[in-house]
Amino acid sequence: MNMIHLIDKTFASTQFTQIDTGTVKPFMKNDRLVIPPELLYRTSYEALKSLSFYFRKSHIALMADQYKNPGSSENDKFVIGTLLQNALVSAHGDFALCQDTGTAIIYGWKDESIFTGIDDEDILSQTIKDAYNDCCLRASQTAPSSFFDEYNTRDNLPGQISLYAVPDSKRGPAYRFLFAAKGAGSSNKTSYFSMTKALLEESRFESFLREQIQALGTAACPPYRIAVVVGGTSPEANLETLKLATTEILDSAPAFAENESPDDARGKGWLRRDSYWEKRVMEIGRESGLGAQFGGTALLLDARVLRLPRHAGSCPVSIGVSCSAHRNVLAEINQEGIFIEELEKNPAAFLQSEGLGALLLHSEKKSGSDSSQIPRINLNQSIQAIQSALSGFSAGDKMYLSGKLLTARDAAHLKWHNLITSGKALPEYLFKHPIFYAGPAAAPPGKIMGSMGPTTALRMDVYAEELMRRGIALVTLAKGNRGAAWTDACKKYQGFYLGTIGGAAALFAEKNIISDEVIDYPELGMEAVRLIEVRDVPAFVITDGKGNDLYSQTNQNYLTISDLSVSEIKGVYRKIIKT
Repeated sequence: MNMIHLIDKTFASTQFTQIDTGTVKPFMKNDRLVIPPELLYRTSYEALKSLSFYFRKSHIALMADQYKNPGSSENDKFVIGTLLQNALVSAHGDFALCQDTGTAIIYGWKDESIFTGIDDEDILSQTIKDAYNDCCLRASQTAPSSFFDEYNTRDNLPGQISLYAVPDSKRGPAYRFLFAAKGAGSSNKTSYFSMTKALLEESRFESFLREQIQALGTAACPPYRIAVVVGGTSPEANLETLKLATTEILDSAPAFAENESPDDARGKGWLRRDSYWEKRVMEIGRESGLGAQFGGTALLLDARVLRLPRHAGSCPVSIGVSCSAHRNVLAEINQEGIFIEELEKNPAAFLQSEGLGALLLHSEKKSGSDSSQIPRINLNQSIQAIQSALSGFSAGDKMYLSGKLLTARDAAHLKWHNLITSGKALPEYLFKHPIFYAGPAAAPPGKIMGSMGPTTALRMDVYAEELMRRGIALVTLAKGNRGAAWTDACKKYQGFYLGTIGGAAALFAEKNIISDEVIDYPELGMEAVRLIEVRDVPAFVITDGKGNDLYSQTNQNYLTISDLSVSEIKGVYRKIIKT
């Protein structure tokens, strides 16, 4: 069974909704199904719009199950509950699920009997441009103006478009599509390894998985869906299989059976799933202690482990994730018209049916309004006063933040670095406010700001010493772990790194933003420096002013966990997972 047969099985088992296209329909001509260009445009536009605001029901169900899981820590429940509330807000159709609305990815499988008569890639690119503009999605793509200089393309082009010619489906000629949005945090957690036959031994493979799953960290907004692919005729074939595996489109691959003979295996096709290792991956994720961003057991929601043939002299291996903003949708154009996969457009009803009505009630309140016991930090004071207020907190402690923040990311930091290296003065605003690493989506009509959430902190670590010794970035807010350079600088300059929930950008924009103003580098688009005011933003101390780091504490416990008894492991978790 080859890949297109697996994809066809997935389409055959998926629930679709037909889109009304009026009098414009596909039609047969000379034994070919002619698809007018406007239908191709409409399919892509509706799919990109849908995946930006709605999840598959299966994804919401996994989060709800993890929220209800008695083994989930209080931090796990807090994060996952917030992510579910985010889905409720996004489903209203104003704020995208995540501020990083991602690189637009389109896979298309075009049956031999399909005729469009146009450049399909050209019209699909046009829909990316229009959908991202019309839906107030974030333009994240940059293009080079020289080898080192870049500009924001302002329309999120180019996308990644891969179109394939395939035999006609048994169900009749069709043009099938997978649409996905992949944010940088999720993509950056893709790892490729050129391994050898020596890896294909149980204890070595398990040790490899433990190391690599721990290395995923939390920067890409867990809980994750993880995929592991072993084998492939080339590195490129391995990595493409990995990307597809994270979208669930290859789920129908047959699993290995006990004591399979080579003849049995040959009859089941080249692409196989391994249910045993999928269970082990989930167990290893729980044992990591990383949890849903701030410690716990809920690092992973689901796992796919796929095995491919390989050249005898090489063993390609890749690992990747789909983050909590798991955005994928299938679509098909056939003789009957346009069909888009049914996503969950009423998550409130689903959560109510799952007995999670308390989450619905909380989503109607202002963030933090029912959490009077959690300390609050006023950001509308000097940096030194904020440092003093934070000095009583330890790594892992939770708080709510209110007041003014700068938003700045990679491009702005490079601008400041260039000012330093050229001996020029830095902007005065840098000495007045904490820095929130973030870049929002475009503001919908009548809203203060578009979807807004933290970006990965690690990318700014290179600037630690040069900023902190000048009294800048002594308090930062972002997501994920940081490196030794930043931790050491925090210890040296009594700096604090705070983490907030990644993947809750719609909720953040709806509940927490009071004001927004671009104050520098407007040419950077979503990476411009902004001054925002926030109310009751949940945050955790990741690195405190003594250099203590939440994630390194978790890692240290993880390194010895395989040597502990079950009761000892429970004791470790009680110690490292703050409740």
